[in-house]
Amino acid sequence: MLRRTCTVLGYHAKLAANVSDVIGGTPLVALDRLTAGEGVDGRIVAKLDMLNPGFSKKDKAALEIIKNAEETGELVKGMPVVELTSGNMGTGLAIVCRNRGYRFIAVMSKGNSEERRRMMRALGAEVVVVDQLPESIPGQVSGGDLELVEAEAVRLTNDLKAFRADQFNREGNLRAHYATTGPEFWDQTDGVIHGFCDFVGSAGTYAGVTKYLKEKDPTIACYVIEPEGAAALKGEPITNPGHPIQGGGYIIPYLTFLSDTPIDGYLTVSGHQARHFTRQLALQEGIFAGFSSGANVAGALQLLKGPLQGKTIGVMICDSGLKYLSTDLW
Repeated sequence: MLRRTCTVLGYHAKLAANVSDVIGGTPLVALDRLTAGEGVDGRIVAKLDMLNPGFSKKDKAALEIIKNAEETGELVKGMPVVELTSGNMGTGLAIVCRNRGYRFIAVMSKGNSEERRRMMRALGAEVVVVDQLPESIPGQVSGGDLELVEAEAVRLTNDLKAFRADQFNREGNLRAHYATTGPEFWDQTDGVIHGFCDFVGSAGTYAGVTKYLKEKDPTIACYVIEPEGAAALKGEPITNPGHPIQGGGYIIPYLTFLSDTPIDGYLTVSGHQARHFTRQLALQEGIFAGFSSGANVAGALQLLKGPLQGKTIGVMICDSGLKYLSTDLW
């Protein structure tokens, strides 16, 4: 009988003490059927971070932020943990906090999908749901909605004397992807990678991967992806604050992790394009992912039709499509 062994950088080949120990080391796959169908010259390689225990890339940041806080003494036994989340960071924190013995309170907008709330609660998190602004569209979280969630997270942190995971500012978010995702892209492609593009939320993934890849090869071109009509980082007028691409595009003109991170260019993707290519990932490649993964593929295709024609571009498959069954994505 053949024995199946782990082939991803040698990770997870032995028994793990708990599920937090198997975060990271996800597979990288080529989207050759999808690119052939689009008639482009070049290759997209996709990091399947939806295969992390919490079904998203945020597991990596959650683990690094908590470990770093323990090391610095900011988080000690008995302290609760609070964080603003669209659902993925909250799921990662729910897993890590449960494994390490911390109470976790997730604060999220009512505009985020119901599946994420249920998953966090199932994993032991307390979930505080904040109503959207009256003018907001259900299922589409605006920058104003996020401000309401932030205010509630601040209040709870102060009232409970809790540790705030603060994914938008804590270095552990960036460092997690610098230490894991970036090296994985490089090693799994044997260094044959010419570009990287990422739909930005906190920008931790973009910054960590970009900094690592640029150290290995400064010519690797790295692009920020934003929603069409909500490209605040690019400095464009905001005409579509209610875009449907959950997990990013919050119309925040300044993000801490981008302050000293190279950006070779900006791409914009419509909600229609994000939906279409998320569905194509499922149909063409058997990859059941969420909105932002489709946005990443749409951005990469723009590059293969333009400045990176014939090259290899890395993208993230950020989370699982199972988290969006109640939305119009499926």
